Amino acid sequence: MIHLLDLQFLGHEDTIGAFLVKTEDGPILFETGPHSCMERLRSELAKFDTTPEDIKHVFLTHIHLDHAGAAWAFAEHGATIYVHPRGIKHLHDPSRLMASAKMIYQEHMDRLWGKMQGIPMEQLRAVEQGELLEIGGVSVKAWHTPGHAVHHIAWQLDQELICGDVAGVQIRGGLVVPPCPPPDIQVEDWQESIRLMRLLKVDRLWLTHFGPVDAHSDHLDLLEEQLLRYAEWMRPHFEKGADPKEVTPLFQKFTQSLLLEKGVPEKDLVQYEAANPSWMSVAGLMRYWKKRKEREAQA
Repeated sequence: MIHLLDLQFLGHEDTIGAFLVKTEDGPILFETGPHSCMERLRSELAKFDTTPEDIKHVFLTHIHLDHAGAAWAFAEHGATIYVHPRGIKHLHDPSRLMASAKMIYQEHMDRLWGKMQGIPMEQLRAVEQGELLEIGGVSVKAWHTPGHAVHHIAWQLDQELICGDVAGVQIRGGLVVPPCPPPDIQVEDWQESIRLMRLLKVDRLWLTHFGPVDAHSDHLDLLEEQLLRYAEWMRPHFEKGADPKEVTPLFQKFTQSLLLEKGVPEKDLVQYEAANPSWMSVAGLMRYWKKRKEREAQA
């Protein structure tokens, strides 16, 4: 059984989650959230008679701070951290990752994300595509699912799939939207990952933002539709060389209008923005079009 833990990022419910699974060899954790939510995570674990010190296996969908920022704190207590091979070096030495984030978030770094420290290499476990891991009677299979990030993994546990960001952001049953931060957004790869998820024999998709959705619904179809809609909306702004700072309020208005039109209550817009900041998607989609044009020019 997967237990959903609400980390109440920035005081908001249903925005960032982590997932606890009990096994015969002790509890395992999927996602850690940012270190700024560590005390809340501790409180959520306590509801299931678990402490961070009890957890010796942590599985990350990818290394973005809202998913992996507290992984080092579990490593300090002896946990092994399972991650995509391309994420290993950044968890071992997060200096570049944190320096890049600090340039973006500046004085808000501590409030948003807290600390991130290096993890000893011997506690980092690179997981290959399709690799099956057995822990305490629980089977965990890794599916490399790029598109949102080149180092993204979706973790399958029988009929459950813990999806990180590759299955989108959906708050309280509202419209599913694609989180598109720089630097790795690649629409075509994301579409391939969506096709892969459609083929998996799972009943539920577990979203870090936020919670379970029915894998047999039209969720993935709607996600792909929104991904293409976002990319095509951004394309003319990229082609005319628009300033991203000027595009951001226009994109935010566009995305909020879509959410409201699809019945998302206005009060839930704050969770959508906290989980999927509009300005980050502007930067990510602008970069996607730049890289795509470069590839086309070289072809």
